[in-house]
Amino acid sequence: MTAHPTAPRSRRERPAKPALTREGIIATTVELIRAEGLERVTMRRLAKELDTGPASLYVYVRNMAELHAAVLDELLGEVDLSPARAAGDWHDRLVRILTSYTSVLFEYPGLAQSALVARLFGKHYLNLVEALLALLDEGGIEPDRAAWLIDLLLQFATATAAEHAHRTPGDTPQSEDDWRALASVVRDVSPRTHPHIAALGPRLLSGSPQDRLAWGFDVLLAGARHTPLPELLSSSPADFPEDPAVASEPSEAKSRVDPGD
Repeated sequence: MTAHPTAPRSRRERPAKPALTREGIIATTVELIRAEGLERVTMRRLAKELDTGPASLYVYVRNMAELHAAVLDELLGEVDLSPARAAGDWHDRLVRILTSYTSVLFEYPGLAQSALVARLFGKHYLNLVEALLALLDEGGIEPDRAAWLIDLLLQFATATAAEHAHRTPGDTPQSEDDWRALASVVRDVSPRTHPHIAALGPRLLSGSPQDRLAWGFDVLLAGARHTPLPELLSSSPADFPEDPAVASEPSEAKSRVDPGD
């Protein structure tokens, strides 16, 4: 007897795929980043994981930058905000939250770099900013200064994470060989051409990353107390300003040119 060929399975008999949603796309992206790293996550790779076409994803996210921002906000849910509600010194609690934020970015090197340029406005980011502003208010930082200080604190934390986070010891800028080369240059620098570097020597490279991070926060907080905002910005603006990234700098520069030039 000859075997009968297997009849093709009707599409109606196949299990239905889960409906594609923005939340599902973000959750799957997070899983892929944890398993394979951000650099391996493309729209094509993500579409394959979701059993759909790449074009379908653009219905829910405009581009990779928007996807990275959404994923980053999702991961910011891991930041420990409990110090905002705890007892104790406001300064120490603020630094604990900022350190937790930095630690989360350390775990995802590619996202730490994306966070430097991403425009975040998701719920977890807003919760983070609200917690930090509450502690700055508790510490007596003037509201106008706190509004600018929050940006500096998060920029410093994000830049620190982007600089030091790495995938493997072999490809980090802070790898052992690179560190030895840097130390060698500082140690052997000529006092004649670079007297200040020669005088400070090993102190330029001293301290743990944790100590440097905490000290950086202290510097920013102390500076904010004693550095007023520009005079023209001392009062609350009547409306939200335009995006400084797209402000018309050439026209402003032109207005400062003497007509006789």
